[in-house]
Amino acid sequence: MKLDILMVGVGGQGTVLSSNIVCDVALAAGYDVKKSEIHGMAQRGGSVVTHIRIGETVDSPTIPLKSADIVVSFERMEFLRYSEYISDNTTLILNTQMILPPSVADGAAEYPQSKVDSVKSKFSKVYEIDAISKAIELGNQKIAGMVVLGILAKSVPFAKEVWEQAVKDRVPPKTIELNLKAFDTGFNY
Repeated sequence: MKLDILMVGVGGQGTVLSSNIVCDVALAAGYDVKKSEIHGMAQRGGSVVTHIRIGETVDSPTIPLKSADIVVSFERMEFLRYSEYISDNTTLILNTQMILPPSVADGAAEYPQSKVDSVKSKFSKVYEIDAISKAIELGNQKIAGMVVLGILAKSVPFAKEVWEQAVKDRVPPKTIELNLKAFDTGFNY
């Protein structure tokens, strides 16, 4: 098995936590895993990208261009920055939440909705969810990333129980139940 997952988002959306959980799951399943992450200005709402490579043996932590099996975008347009990783067989898991860049928020630029639609059409499969609304329904918007992670879990060949254990191991103890509800919401989406 070989699986290349690119996870992208904006600081504070849970991209790094989610990527750590994916790695834990793959390791628990007996696979070699390599991860590379870039989160420079993430604390100020900047871009976050994580490459996760899973296989019998993995030599490089970065996904080659046009080779991502799955792109997980925690923000509606963030995947546009990494479109060079898309192939004809790439799946997109897309949170529809929009976090406006400063240039859009101050009116200097427009949100690139037509480009989102255009590039989205290049994926072989697209799973879209308003994860922030689902998280608010569950009681805390901070768990939106866990909803998105649940969709990813349903899309890859690892047992749900292994995912649930990885979530329990990574989140604060007092938030386990809520995070598992969010994960389950995505898994059953």
